[in-house]
Amino acid sequence: MKVVLLAGGFGSRISEESQFKPKPMIEIGGMPILWHIMKEFSYYGHNEFIICAGYKQEYIKEWFSNYFLHNSDVSFDWRNGLNEVTIHHSQLEPWKVTVVDTGYNTMTGGRIKRVQKYLDNEPFFMTYGDGVCDVDINKLLEFHKSHGKLATLTAVKMKQDKGVLNIGGDNAVKSFREKNITDGAPINAGYMVLEPAIFDYIEGDGTVFEKEPLERLVSEGELMSYIHEGFWQCMDNIREKNMLEKLLQTNSAPWKKWEREIPKTPSV
Repeated sequence: MKVVLLAGGFGSRISEESQFKPKPMIEIGGMPILWHIMKEFSYYGHNEFIICAGYKQEYIKEWFSNYFLHNSDVSFDWRNGLNEVTIHHSQLEPWKVTVVDTGYNTMTGGRIKRVQKYLDNEPFFMTYGDGVCDVDINKLLEFHKSHGKLATLTAVKMKQDKGVLNIGGDNAVKSFREKNITDGAPINAGYMVLEPAIFDYIEGDGTVFEKEPLERLVSEGELMSYIHEGFWQCMDNIREKNMLEKLLQTNSAPWKKWEREIPKTPSV
């Protein structure tokens, strides 16, 4: 199944790096977070990607155009006035990657609508290009097929780091415990499965997918949630980037299920 990745936003909350490159191309462990997300899907056998680019879309195209070269052993031979390039060995994933310029100011729904012609009227995965997760992609797909609705999103409950106080009417603390995962309301983590009919819910470039389309799906009973109680984390700021870096460097990144070594890089 094809995987649609939203990678066209500005990433203004992590402007320290997004002023130079699209947010999904900000690196953790020496590789763009977008690459990590693609590796997640690839681990489960989904290797065809459609990237909805926008802001600095040329950066994404150039990165992938050089990916083969940068992951191969190569000889450059300029002897005798020639310019010969020989590839000796490459370490590449079996991917097909289509990068689509979906517009500079296009909203999320509009970006999805613009790649419709690349999806062959088939169901597809869709997720955001700035969050990693250890959800079992194939179990997510199995759940989607089981209920027969138009859309499934992955819902996660975020762990909180504040203690919970039970306070009485006299303001005295009656009990205290650490907050746990059941205290938070589920949030949309992306990692969706969508049927082709989803395009009927998107009007054009100005459509925010998380508003009118999802709200209409809810009202019609066509949106299901796959509850994921494992790891999910977006990268909205430098603190979260450094947290993900640390997980990779200590070999404790839950989303990393592949064997490729992650280089040690300094925190920002």
